[in-house]
Amino acid sequence: MDGLLNGFNYVLGLGPTVIIPIAIFLIAMIFGVKPAKAFKSAITIGIGFVGVNLVVGLLSSELGTAAQQMVDRFGFQLTVIDVGWPAAASAAFASPVAPLMIVLILAVNLIMLVFNWTRILNIDIWNFHHFIAAAALAYIGTGNLWVSCFVGLVMEVYVLWFSDKFAPLIQEFYGLEGVALTTGSSVAYATIGMPIAWLISKIPGLNKVEISPDTIQEKFGIFGEPMIMGLIIGIVLGLLAGYDPGMAFKLGVSLAAVLLLMPRMVKILMEGLIPISEAAQEFAQRKWGDREIFIGLDAALAIGHPANISAGLILVPITLFIAVILPGNKMLPFGDLATIPFYVAYVSASRKGNILHTVLAGTLMMAIGLYIATNFAPAHTELLAGLDSVKGLGSQMSSFDTGGNILKWLAYYLAEFLNNLF
Repeated sequence: MDGLLNGFNYVLGLGPTVIIPIAIFLIAMIFGVKPAKAFKSAITIGIGFVGVNLVVGLLSSELGTAAQQMVDRFGFQLTVIDVGWPAAASAAFASPVAPLMIVLILAVNLIMLVFNWTRILNIDIWNFHHFIAAAALAYIGTGNLWVSCFVGLVMEVYVLWFSDKFAPLIQEFYGLEGVALTTGSSVAYATIGMPIAWLISKIPGLNKVEISPDTIQEKFGIFGEPMIMGLIIGIVLGLLAGYDPGMAFKLGVSLAAVLLLMPRMVKILMEGLIPISEAAQEFAQRKWGDREIFIGLDAALAIGHPANISAGLILVPITLFIAVILPGNKMLPFGDLATIPFYVAYVSASRKGNILHTVLAGTLMMAIGLYIATNFAPAHTELLAGLDSVKGLGSQMSSFDTGGNILKWLAYYLAEFLNNLF
């Protein structure tokens, strides 16, 4: 198991730009794609992920700095620190349950695919950390390896079911043919946010308000174009962070670049993925008749849509504000603020890009996430024990990605219930 974990961690350390092309090449060969075409598609997808990661890195670094400045400027006093998803992911892969969970996650997906319980082949290996974290937290609470692994796999099955059910919605709205978004945090927040957004869309008055990139562009011309929207939102966030006009404009240009470049990077990735997706459909029809296969990938592919990222960026200062005024909340948002566009990916698609409905639903989502993260802080802090990257950040640590994740929170208490039951 130690050898498996070390090998897996080495591969993970190479990043998605290596992992995904290798996985795509092997899958393409299984589906009967000629080696030369499979290799070209795999490398094209790798290049696409290089571009996606560069743009996501730009968003995270620029927005993360601005968020820190907002926190410092307004002097928020909250005792639980949001350390962000990277720390939680690292702790998950270093946990005792990780080696066994890696094998079980792959096996469960293949079994579900063979028996037609899902149409998704999840190759988003890096995001296995969500299922492993659910099991690792349960293991902290119960000390029972098998119960902990069971609840982690329950989360995987739910994520695959949810992603499968809403794959057509995602494919149509984001233009991601043959793709399902299997990121655990995106599905968790969608589980809360999509019903809330649906209810908001039924409120008299609000149900007639349509604020989308298309309607904004129609009414405001150039100011409704995605990159100009990014520029304006970035400048406003910079001013809220206390930047001088020059630095605020710099942040605006960076966020404008994200909105302009991300769709182009995704387009490159999709050029490589389409031949594999077509081969997968042909393979499924040969083996199982009239069936489809979707490729499970990271929700990063969705954040470049102007409606999604606009809603996500608007929610950054809103999340900071509600964190201060919510009675009983103890978590200071910080590390995961830049990932809010991931959390609203499904919600934005379900509301057909209506930014107002997405922001309103997102506000309630983040409020619920804050309460869950506060409740989950003791277990989350124990999960992070021993990580050098979080030493000195505070006595209590949590995050939106793991601590505020309702699926991991439910898995934790389900494990406690099962452990006491048996």
